[in-house]
Amino acid sequence: MPRFYVGEDAVNGEYIQITGGDVNHIKNVLRMKKGEKITICNGQDKDYRCIIEEVCDQRVLARILESGHTGTELPVRLYLFQGLPKKDKMELIIQKCVELGAAGIIPMMTARSVIRLEDEKKEQKKRERWQAIAESAAKQSGRGIIPYIDRIHTFKEALERAAAMDCAIMPYENASGMRASKEAFVRIAGCRTAGILIGPEGGFEDAEVMLAAQSGIAAVTLGRRILRTETASLAVLSMIGYETMLRLEAEHGE
Repeated sequence: MPRFYVGEDAVNGEYIQITGGDVNHIKNVLRMKKGEKITICNGQDKDYRCIIEEVCDQRVLARILESGHTGTELPVRLYLFQGLPKKDKMELIIQKCVELGAAGIIPMMTARSVIRLEDEKKEQKKRERWQAIAESAAKQSGRGIIPYIDRIHTFKEALERAAAMDCAIMPYENASGMRASKEAFVRIAGCRTAGILIGPEGGFEDAEVMLAAQSGIAAVTLGRRILRTETASLAVLSMIGYETMLRLEAEHGE
């Protein structure tokens, strides 16, 4: 069933009004008509099963048939602090990490970041593109929220934000001890918020790892091989997602 997102202010009694770019998609791409069913999410983990009542040039009016909790969000809100990679790798990272459950993605500049977006207009254009990718991935994967792509942070700003969360980790190629990594993932599964810091292609400098440790952010290993930045992001989110789902099943006796 096609899935769309609206703000809570678009919900009025038993009706929801869709405006903006989704109108063209519904009318001219999907060619949907009155009487067809769609799912509308308020972006706050609530779904509405609806039937289309009216399709116009400027809006689509849908009547609510039933509503309920989306049920696809992890109990821990995972925030990915991603060292800016080269070329279009960031687009892949955003798409896949949204599918894997990231609640937000914060691009960050590190000592070894090759890309330097110092022009505000260029950065804004990039962020708009990244946010559109996040929304598309959220629709495809049935997310209850649209993860927010934040502004580009300095490494210091990223450390401060991550350290303020319940838990934060930094995958690092020179770290060791898979048992310690597993314990960290299990601990994150029981948190409300957690930060994951991923370095760019060249990884983190030793000085950055030391600064992170001083902020209470532990370096963890993802195995014996050195992973590309885009692979590391997906691997750590997958591992944490797995531990979180195991915890949920144990709590509910499944």
